Amino acid sequence: MTEDEKLGQLQQLAWAGATGPGGTQTRQAEEAARAGLLGSVLNIHGARESNALQRIAVEESRLGIPLIFGLDIIHGFWTTFPIPLAQAASFDPAVSELDASVSAAEARSNGVHWTFAPMMDVTSEPRWGRIAESGGEDPYLNAVLAAAKVRGYQGGDLRAKDRIAACAKHYVAYGGPEGGRDYNTVDVSEARLRNHYLPPFKVAVDAQVATVMAAFNTISGVPAHGNEHTLTRILKQDWGFDGFVVSDWSGVQELIPHGFAADGADAASLAVNAGVDMEMVSTHVADHGRKLLSEGRIDAARLDDAVTRVLRVKFRLGLFDDPYVPEAAEIPGPTARARSAARTAAARSMVLLRNEGALPLVKTVGSVAVVGPFGDSDDLQGTWAGPGAEKFRSVTVLDGVRAAVPDAEVTHALGIDATGQDTGTLPAAVAAARAADVTVVVVGESPAISGEGNSRSDIGLPGRQEELIAAVAATGKPYVVVLVNGRPLTLGDWADDAPAVLEAWHPGMEAGNAVADVLFGDVDPGGRLPASFPRTVGQIPVNYNHERTGRPYDPADPDQRYVSRYLDVADGPRYPFGHGLSYTTFTLTEPSLSRGSVTAGSLREGGTVEVAVTVRNTGEREGDEVVQLYLRDPVASIVQPVRRLRGFRRVTLAAGASTTVRFSLGADDFGFWTNDPDGRFVVEEGTVDIIVGTSSTATAKDTLTIT
Repeated sequence: MTEDEKLGQLQQLAWAGATGPGGTQTRQAEEAARAGLLGSVLNIHGARESNALQRIAVEESRLGIPLIFGLDIIHGFWTTFPIPLAQAASFDPAVSELDASVSAAEARSNGVHWTFAPMMDVTSEPRWGRIAESGGEDPYLNAVLAAAKVRGYQGGDLRAKDRIAACAKHYVAYGGPEGGRDYNTVDVSEARLRNHYLPPFKVAVDAQVATVMAAFNTISGVPAHGNEHTLTRILKQDWGFDGFVVSDWSGVQELIPHGFAADGADAASLAVNAGVDMEMVSTHVADHGRKLLSEGRIDAARLDDAVTRVLRVKFRLGLFDDPYVPEAAEIPGPTARARSAARTAAARSMVLLRNEGALPLVKTVGSVAVVGPFGDSDDLQGTWAGPGAEKFRSVTVLDGVRAAVPDAEVTHALGIDATGQDTGTLPAAVAAARAADVTVVVVGESPAISGEGNSRSDIGLPGRQEELIAAVAATGKPYVVVLVNGRPLTLGDWADDAPAVLEAWHPGMEAGNAVADVLFGDVDPGGRLPASFPRTVGQIPVNYNHERTGRPYDPADPDQRYVSRYLDVADGPRYPFGHGLSYTTFTLTEPSLSRGSVTAGSLREGGTVEVAVTVRNTGEREGDEVVQLYLRDPVASIVQPVRRLRGFRRVTLAAGASTTVRFSLGADDFGFWTNDPDGRFVVEEGTVDIIVGTSSTATAKDTLTIT
């Protein structure tokens, strides 16, 4: 390969469909492919269109190296599943794996080889719009779901015609932006970087993820795209990652406005030397690469390493043997089976926040009013919904309710628009509520104000939506509230008075049917919160796994002054991490340990401690519970979080049935990383509380001694 051809393999250009500033590069992509100076194209899909561009690269370029086609397939290609934050609420990795496997089959048949997912940015910042794409505030939950997504996308063989390459993003610490503003600064210690933000990426690498995407943010002053410490020393050297690192959209170019690079040539040199292997959209590596090589600012061996990594993924995808996709086998849209999977996933992702006996609704109800800005909305698929959202709208809650109770009179009134400003139809909604046996109030936020670039300083219900809830409540008739949103919200006092509140998130293509499945009891709401719901924006961050302070708040002494608290709001979130109700009731035994003590040495050598807890359905119907295990390390050389999730299991039990859930804990669970920049993992002697329950506020515990 010539130098130019090598540099070309490190270039990715955009097809017709922009995901950031700079527009599209369709003609440029065709010309570069013909000249053999292009490695990848993003945003192209469709078997016929992708094959046409691939033929240019394979049949007209000198070396015939195939292109790899990438696309943001975040929670569905044609078939839109619930947003990733909702999938995290399922506490069921099978939900994420199913989404990924359905998406992979649809995408590969349409010529897509590679998705820019899963996103595993741990975040306790609900103002940040991209929390919708994440697994929430806990590293362990994010890690489990990331591994499931990688398995679902990639399967056991990337050559398979129903699998695609995954991309672990955004590497790293993108979920900690100051002020919750997208693309903003992240200042983080080495210990927090390794203990909080890196674990999901390590798990993804262990799951053989094909690629990794660098993040937009700085990491303690060094932009992620120019961070040799994270991209090379940790990812490639310590972890042995042998895939390639792709920049985010114009991420190499953005080293200049960051103030890290002086110009395009400087940006290219810094990014490649730090460990970026492919440049998305901006073209500094290709434009300046030959000059940088001649000047010794990029080493020839490093260039060869980057090219090898890109070609290795193409070989693993089987593109050199079979670069095209059979056009006759293209999947043109959602199948009935895929829709059913999306419906099941959406229902399993919903969280019952409050229920004073109002749910489930009876199917013999005579009349139902569906009111609110999202009651008859077919735009419930969420941010980054993929090409399917443009062609196939979501099932509305109104249609879902009508299908669930075909013999009931089901009416609808808007009440207020999605922005919460136009209350002209509020009287009609009140009249509908008065006339109905029960009212379903569907409020929340539009997908348009969720996701990338959509940070909000006020994360309450937009505008005057709370007035609609108050007006329906004032009728004195039964009602329930359904929330559709892409982030945790700050809910008003109405949330403490509503007969029932169901968090449905942005549920995807089968939204309305899934909401109705839960409302009418066909599905027990077994979802649990993957991120805390703050009482007010001023509390943020209010994550459950915060570090301990020397003056902690004590709920037994709420009037104590000189402690870590706010004067004007109750301590803690409105709804904590792991919270969720069911239509039945459960009891859990105290945790039982296989042994009361273990040596630190045996743990380091692979020893484990087994934890068992028995869960029983004490209610009158089948239901789901999520058993959650947390660790609390009371004394350590580095201050530890008040507790850390280290295991969970979602179980379905018939009325009166019980089962014993077992967890195995080892060094990875009990140990932690220090602030040593070269990476030092320790398992220290002392006691550790092992806490088991049904939310992050669980109290049942046993204590293990590590000697």
